[in-house]
This record gives sequence, C-alpha cells and structure tokens, in this order.
Amino acid sequence: MTPFHLAFPVRDLNETRAFYGEILGCSIGRSSDTWVDFDLYGHQMSAHLRPDAATAQRDGAVDGFAVPIPHFGAVLLMDEWEKLAARLVARDDIDWLERPMVRFKGQPGEQATLFIRDPSGNALEFKGFRSLEQIFAH
Repeated sequence: MTPFHLAFPVRDLNETRAFYGEILGCSIGRSSDTWVDFDLYGHQMSAHLRPDAATAQRDGAVDGFAVPIPHFGAVLLMDEWEKLAARLVARDDIDWLERPMVRFKGQPGEQATLFIRDPSGNALEFKGFRSLEQIFAH
C-alpha cells in the first residue's frame, strides 16, 4: 500500500508540532514558516498555518454515534491501536470526542475506534482492526 498525503489547516505551528510530534509520536519532516510535514504511520500530513481554521462539527452519524465531519486519522492493526489508545488515555491533556470503544461488535468490519481533537480543532479518528482485510468488510 502506498502512503497518502493530506494538507490540513492549523492555527499555530508550535502547538501543532508539540501535539503531533510529542503526543502522537509523529516524526517531523520538512517545514517552513507557514507549514510543517509529519509522518503519521507512514502517511504524509502537512499542517498549513491558517489562523482562522474552523473546528469540525459533530454532524455525522456512525453506528448510533455522532462523529465530527470532516475528520482524518489512521487505520492501525489492533496491537498498534491499543498502544496508541493507552498512551492517550494516560494523558490528562487530550481533547476527547469519543474515548476508545468497539464499533460493529460481532459484525463484519468490527473495529476499535477513538476520536480526539488537535489544538486547532481538527478531528482525528484512529481505528484498530484485528486484520486489515476487515477494513472494507460488509
């Protein structure tokens, strides 16, 4: 599988570096005065300075839960997702939208999920699957 690239707005590059680098553990790539690249599980995420960035609204619905639209994140194998979830739960500075839980329990596509916001209000979802073949199961 090849990595994707996502450019997203942020209000402050220093707080963004701290969140993605220190909290999520992303390697920091190239940067300038107006953007910074992160390696999010092998994907290129480019944070671009936009002080008036909007906060995602909880206006979507999945499995009976309101979810923010838009949102982005990563699909992980369950052991990696569990490590990330434990690291985030142990912190007291996470802006939780949805704490770690399992969706579609016992159904095709069963997945662990969690939603958080970055300091700019961008919503991130991290999903965990026991097998990557389950991502598109129906």
